[in-house]
Amino acid sequence: MSKDFSFLNEDFDDLRDLLQQFENLRAGKSHSFLDEDSFEQIIDYYDEQDEMPIALQAAEIAIAQFPYSSTLLLKKANLLIETKKYKEALNLLDKAALLDRNDINLYILQTDVYLALNQHQKAADVLNEQIDQFEGEDKTELLLELADVYDDWEEFEKVFDCLKMALEHEPNNEEALHKICFWTEFTGRNEESIRLHTQIIDEHPFNHLAWFNLGTAYQGLKLYEKAIDAYQYAVAIDEKFDYAYRNMGDAYIRLRKYADAIEVLQKHLEIAKPEDVIYEAIGHCYERQRKYTQARYYYRKASHLSPSDDKLYYKIAVAYMMEENWENAAKSLQSALKINKQSAEYNMSLGECYLQLSQEKEALQHFVNAVRIRPKSAQPWQELVKGLYVFGFLEEAMEQLAAAEEKAGRKPVFQYYRAAIFIAMGKTKEGLLHLETALQQAPKILKKLVELDPAILQHVSVVDLIAQYRRKR
Repeated sequence: MSKDFSFLNEDFDDLRDLLQQFENLRAGKSHSFLDEDSFEQIIDYYDEQDEMPIALQAAEIAIAQFPYSSTLLLKKANLLIETKKYKEALNLLDKAALLDRNDINLYILQTDVYLALNQHQKAADVLNEQIDQFEGEDKTELLLELADVYDDWEEFEKVFDCLKMALEHEPNNEEALHKICFWTEFTGRNEESIRLHTQIIDEHPFNHLAWFNLGTAYQGLKLYEKAIDAYQYAVAIDEKFDYAYRNMGDAYIRLRKYADAIEVLQKHLEIAKPEDVIYEAIGHCYERQRKYTQARYYYRKASHLSPSDDKLYYKIAVAYMMEENWENAAKSLQSALKINKQSAEYNMSLGECYLQLSQEKEALQHFVNAVRIRPKSAQPWQELVKGLYVFGFLEEAMEQLAAAEEKAGRKPVFQYYRAAIFIAMGKTKEGLLHLETALQQAPKILKKLVELDPAILQHVSVVDLIAQYRRKR
């Protein structure tokens, strides 16, 4: 059975008749009597059509006929604000206040003028003076308006206070519930938010937004188990509450419960528009589970939605590197570097791939690029010296170590590398002296030496020195 939308046509015909009568009035022709409501519709129509001169003319004619209508005075004041005639608007609002002080639009328009004039204190004073005069939805609306004033004024703690008052007055107000979620996180007032939303839930246990806000407040305090409990109540009440699944997924990731995170993030994908961040998060979970094929699948889905995000190509590369699939890793890193040439991280990783593929020139070129990008960081120098060492350029490696210490400082890892280079050159005595110094400075990073050259442990003198040092400790 088809629905009857004839009433829409009737409304349109009525409006068309009104506009014709108004045009006759403007032109001095005969016309039907236009009452106050008719003028309001005419003014709104021309305002919505951006026909401001005609809207103002309609307001002036209407006020001439109905000089004691506060509603029409407010309509004209609103038009004057839109055309930035603030002084005239304030004068008109003062007249409207003499006729009717119980219309909250009067105070909202006064507030709009003071905000436009950058007079935040006056805007706040107007609303603070009136809030206690109103009840019900009007009071909530004024509190929300005051929150917006404080937001514009950058009095952020007071924004939270206003929203809290609005919810204490009207606990199920969706606008206030949505806004306080953001401002709780912004101001860090999580404990207050927990108390407020617990009270709301005690009275209104099926308020899914209150459960969600309770979850975000717990999450803000890193109480992830409690956050998950709250989100589960939110989705039990509203099973299509996508933001609750998203936040729950984040909480599970923080707890390293990757299988649970994947499950709720998949639920998010079922009910909401696909997003790169959700695919990326699922990829991250699979990577943490060492399921690299699945990780790459989701990183790729993310990159299809966000093809200019170089980080995603890097993550695909890392998943290949974990499987020692150096060729495919190199291809993904090349894609990342096309987007972001100035990443030392990408250059170092691509250098590592080429090193593993024994492509000497390419590897060293990318290590040099990384050093050029971050000359004061030890890591790129470390990779460059490692590359020179592996490819047998020992003299050059020693020179670059000196340059590294000059630019990045004397790091213990450089002592280990110097020891390895001397031993590889056949200068075992000098090498052992540097190794001893390194062991005294930073015994915990001895693994850096072994990672550089596992064969170094075949030198009896090296093994003896390490054993001797450990016995002393």
